[in-house]
Amino acid sequence: MANRIDHLGIAVTDLAAAEELFATLLGTKSQGREVVESEGVEVSFFQVGESRFELLGATGSESPIQKSLDKRGQGIHHVALSVDDIDAEVARLTAAGFQFVGEAPRPGAGGHRVAFIHPKSANGILVELSGH
Repeated sequence: MANRIDHLGIAVTDLAAAEELFATLLGTKSQGREVVESEGVEVSFFQVGESRFELLGATGSESPIQKSLDKRGQGIHHVALSVDDIDAEVARLTAAGFQFVGEAPRPGAGGHRVAFIHPKSANGILVELSGH
């Protein structure tokens, strides 16, 4: 089961400008950037208490983030929940009828394994499970 909100994923059109804005807003610097090739995304994390903000910039025109930006514009892209055993959670939720987007789980940022629950299964919200 989920044990905390890990982060809020925010899709942005200009990662550098968003980093500057959130550094001012949150009063802290980014923890650095990471490219996740498999997702077509470059991410930048900001620590906020026990949770984080994850800024998501597309690495190409075919990136899922770019497609989301084209369709919905900038803003909250997903809510990520930390789980202790991602394989068990994927199995539990699949058995409960939840649908996942793509392979679940798969490699994500920061050495985590991630799985995305389709918004149709979660009242219109893209939910990421994040674990090891």
